[in-house]
Amino acid sequence: MPQSVDEPPVRAHILVVGRVQGVGFRAFAARIATRLNLLGGVRNLDDGRVELEVEGGKTVIEELLRELKAGSPAAHVRTIAVEWSVATGRHSHFDIWH
Repeated sequence: MPQSVDEPPVRAHILVVGRVQGVGFRAFAARIATRLNLLGGVRNLDDGRVELEVEGGKTVIEELLRELKAGSPAAHVRTIAVEWSVATGRHSHFDIWH
């Protein structure tokens, strides 16, 4: 779904729970976010979750969420938590953070 011209950018802080580390999930998430022209990044957390900070149109981020829920082939996503807020504009592309 392309972002509508009149849709203001928003920020989503996303936490993904399940078998999402050691299975290529960050690269999977980065490919989707890049394809959808979203900005931000993704990283593994010490507790086994994967964290994403994403900015773009809400409908486009919702598409990202649908694809993340389906997961990469080796992943098993149990839950996804999302906190919405105002976009910061601090990202110029999408990165995999280490």
